[in-house]
Amino acid sequence: MVILGIDAHKRSHTVVAVDELGCQLAVTTVAATTPAHVELWEWARGFGPGRSWAVEDCRHVSRRLERDLLGVGERITRVPPKLMAAARSSARTYGKSDPIDALAVARAALREPGLPIARLDGPEREVRLLVDHREDLVSERVRIMSRLRWHLHELDPGWEPAPRSLDRAKTWATIEARLDGIEGLVARLARNLVERCRQLTVEINALHGEITAMITPLAPALLAVCGCGPLTAAKIVAETAGVDRFRSASAYARHTGTAPLPVWSSNQPRHRLSRTGNRQLNAALTASRSPRPAAIPALEPSSSVAAPRETAPAKPSASYAAASPTSSTEPSKPTKGPAYAPPLDTGAIGAKPFGLTGRKPSTRPL
Repeated sequence: MVILGIDAHKRSHTVVAVDELGCQLAVTTVAATTPAHVELWEWARGFGPGRSWAVEDCRHVSRRLERDLLGVGERITRVPPKLMAAARSSARTYGKSDPIDALAVARAALREPGLPIARLDGPEREVRLLVDHREDLVSERVRIMSRLRWHLHELDPGWEPAPRSLDRAKTWATIEARLDGIEGLVARLARNLVERCRQLTVEINALHGEITAMITPLAPALLAVCGCGPLTAAKIVAETAGVDRFRSASAYARHTGTAPLPVWSSNQPRHRLSRTGNRQLNAALTASRSPRPAAIPALEPSSSVAAPRETAPAKPSASYAAASPTSSTEPSKPTKGPAYAPPLDTGAIGAKPFGLTGRKPSTRPL
């Protein structure tokens, strides 16, 4: 078995071939074009039919390469970038270069047999492109709204639009009416920002309708979940990129960061929430979770449920102690305890700490 590790870049791809023991067999570098990919495939055919490809999971630079290799029936494994760090640190070669990175990719794929397999893009990619484009437009509109509010504050500090209202036609008309007749650069910029905000809102609403029409036949089960709308369902479908590529529900939970992590030792098993995984997918799943129905009663305390920990009674406050008839006005007596002992005098060999002998340590030089 031969594994071909690929270090993909925008202009070129470096490929290193290793055997089943991880020993390097050959290395080559090709351009990131389709004709060069055909030459790479012809070069790889010399290693026999049992070959397998491993590429670092950076699809923005490796998408064309994956598409060309999958089109001729090759098998490609996607290696997460975090697995390369351990392979590179354990290598005997120091430094960093494209052949070193490609070798690390191949050895990581050889060490981890259960990595995801690449496949051609489906409708999930189109959903993701639309969702990402809409989020970019929303972020741009938020920045425009912030600048518009500062311009309006400079023109009239005594008036400001209502919160969360700069995406409404009524608010735009009110702002334009207040800016009517005001001259100057700030007023002109404010009018331009209002018009740009109107244009972005039209585009965002159009994308919302397109995403809704696309996600309805793709994920009807998600839309049936209480609290999961078209945008949340589209985010889940886009970030998942095909749920059938996960071998189990536990693997998907690990990918989304919803699987608890073990943080225990000895005989007390404990877990905590995971902060790893796809955080955008984790946020979408958290936002779409359904509340508990009212028909389901709360859990009753039982022997299997840990009882609440008892807390010590609170100490009385100073005002309560002063008002109490049993409080004493006499000053408190100092408690007996060992005398304060400063650090040992390291200048004298065998010196005892001050406080135990009652004598001040000697400071004379030897």
